[in-house]
Amino acid sequence: MEVDSVFYTDRSGRVSSNPLLDQLPSYQSLLYRRKSSTAGTKRRSSSRGRIGSSGSGKWGVGTISRREEKQKSQTEDRPIRELPRTMAEKRRDNTQRLEEDRELSSLKQLEHSTRRHLRRLRDDVHQWLGSLKLWRGDIHLIEGMFGTGILSYFSFLRFLVMLNLIIFVLMFSFVMLPIIIAPNVSGNITYKLNLGSECSVYPSSARRGLVIFHEHITDLLSGGGFLEQTYLFYGYYRADKIHFSNSTYNLPLAYLLVTIAYLFFSLIWIVKRSATGFKRNLVQDEDRFQSFCNKIFAGWDFCITNENAVRLKRSSLLYELRTDLEEERIKQKIADRTRKEKCRIYLIRLILNLFVIGVLMGCFYSIYQATIFSQESQRDSKKDNFIVDLIVEYLPSIVITLANFITPLLFSAIINYEDYSPAFEIRFTLMRCVFMRLTSIGVLLFSLWSQITKCENEPCLCGYNHVLYSCWETRVGQEMYKLTIFDFIIIFAVTVFVEFPRKLIVQHCDCGLAKWFGQQEFAIPQNVLEIVYGQTICWIGTFYSPMLPAICTMKYFFIFYIKKVSLINNCRPATRPFRASSSNFFFLVVLLIGLALACLPVSFSVAQINSSQACGPFVNYTTSWEVLPNTVSELPHGIKTLLFALSSEAFAVSFFVVTCLIMFYVIALAGAHKRVINQLREQLVVEGRDKRFLIQKLCQAQRLSAIKSPGSKSQPRSPSYHTSFSNNFNESVFLAHSPPDSSTHV
Repeated sequence: MEVDSVFYTDRSGRVSSNPLLDQLPSYQSLLYRRKSSTAGTKRRSSSRGRIGSSGSGKWGVGTISRREEKQKSQTEDRPIRELPRTMAEKRRDNTQRLEEDRELSSLKQLEHSTRRHLRRLRDDVHQWLGSLKLWRGDIHLIEGMFGTGILSYFSFLRFLVMLNLIIFVLMFSFVMLPIIIAPNVSGNITYKLNLGSECSVYPSSARRGLVIFHEHITDLLSGGGFLEQTYLFYGYYRADKIHFSNSTYNLPLAYLLVTIAYLFFSLIWIVKRSATGFKRNLVQDEDRFQSFCNKIFAGWDFCITNENAVRLKRSSLLYELRTDLEEERIKQKIADRTRKEKCRIYLIRLILNLFVIGVLMGCFYSIYQATIFSQESQRDSKKDNFIVDLIVEYLPSIVITLANFITPLLFSAIINYEDYSPAFEIRFTLMRCVFMRLTSIGVLLFSLWSQITKCENEPCLCGYNHVLYSCWETRVGQEMYKLTIFDFIIIFAVTVFVEFPRKLIVQHCDCGLAKWFGQQEFAIPQNVLEIVYGQTICWIGTFYSPMLPAICTMKYFFIFYIKKVSLINNCRPATRPFRASSSNFFFLVVLLIGLALACLPVSFSVAQINSSQACGPFVNYTTSWEVLPNTVSELPHGIKTLLFALSSEAFAVSFFVVTCLIMFYVIALAGAHKRVINQLREQLVVEGRDKRFLIQKLCQAQRLSAIKSPGSKSQPRSPSYHTSFSNNFNESVFLAHSPPDSSTHV
């Protein structure tokens, strides 16, 4: 039922309009919106007639009472400490609940007590699990000292540590553990290998005789030598089926399914976290003024008693407010640009983007040439110089690392001349660096596969170059291993030999060059790209090196402490702080791009390139993917028919249509929710105007009452002035007819 005005009933039951409340901005806005509607008067008159004919003056009592009962039941189910009330009201509610519990029956009391204890147990478990969260205290310290922006980087790093740990557990449980326990099980490992075939020859790279110490260092850094024939790489898992006492374990099928599982699990977890960050970002970006109010009036935690925690919380709020104010200043500056300034900025951006494209093309060509040169140099068995051999082994990694080190600095310098907002600067710089870093991995893999699939006598006898790459999966795994190790070495070396000396020079040297460099800031884009780049390598390399997730877990674990020490000791707070919510969401989007890039080469190698016939679990299959249809063909007829039906075109088309319908429904539902949210937001704004209007009328009534009361100018206001005022001022200012005590207001 819709009512267009505010009414009350007199003693005769007649409905009368309140002239003052009809002047409210909300009511005036409603009249303005309905001017063009011819049915507005009819609806208003019919609604008044319905209210007047009721005679009871209790319009909408049933609806209001049901709503109040629902709110009351929801309030009773919530703990008192979660209710948005004052301490006095919470104490009163607690006393009231205790009295109500005494009046209940024994069964109801037992039910309420059980529910309360279960809720406390749940809260205690959540609190205990929160206390076990990795690096909880360190992250709170970083948040207080440097704000939520840099906090988002370390939270992102913690997420990758947990993700890699779970991936390693999957690989260890289903791939490594069966190989480890197989020799101790009754039965044996079947491994069908065509010994008469030229493709099955796998020369060992392990060193024989007297081995010099530096050769062990080379093997440790390159993954060759004694490390090649270990659990670290694909070629060691020479098993077709493992026979236990009562069952047979199909290792090739497990290897392929675990690869699909860890990629799919990573996708689900990243999308879930991205959706949470997107919702927070959407809510916070809708109304910036609401963000200011929340931080100023509701941002403080009054449960903090520790002095150090108070200082950290204060500095955290300070950085968040600085971020909001800086973004507002940049937005205002952008809005005030003239047409001439816009043309100048767009021209500068065009020139700089063309320069960036040229730099990227040069980097990709250098990576391609370095990879080809490194692979051709390794064919020569002569090893003359340890340093030269190590540089040749690591030449692709060195070129990629140099490109990844130089281009972010170049992009950060260029972005300052493009005049973007702080949040967009981070995103655009990240996108450029993402394209550089992730595409460099693709160029490396393309260079490797161009050598693996190229033979002197076309076509290749084994489907790949078995002479130079008898176990090409292990060779790809070694390249991913070298990239991972070298990336960690560079991060550690830059921290120790660049960042710490720079801090000492700036702190103790007063020369102009030191002042020009200044104390460094913690560069969020570059640091995020470092770990996204490393994680992409991990996703790609896990198929070729099953222990690589464990190495990446330890790598990120040490990087956390390296970055933390460097941040606290070497870095100063950012001069242009930025928002953590949008950055957090964007970090996950960049990671999602890295995952998509990782899926492409893994899928291509599994489905298109012939698997090695001299090593690994897929020696009996043309490609790694072939194990899946072969396994399905061995299943019972009913299950096989079901799987074929699920993989048919008819099911795919039907599934696509149903998915589209569900998607359209969700989009329509989201649009309806958005419209309701906008209406509620408008209603809140109008209610604020109503309150302002009523306060102005109240002030007018106070001034009028002060003028009419004798001696009001000479007498000072007592502390009980506002209490006694309600009995002195003329109510006719507010109401044309004073309603009786029994009337109902709407």
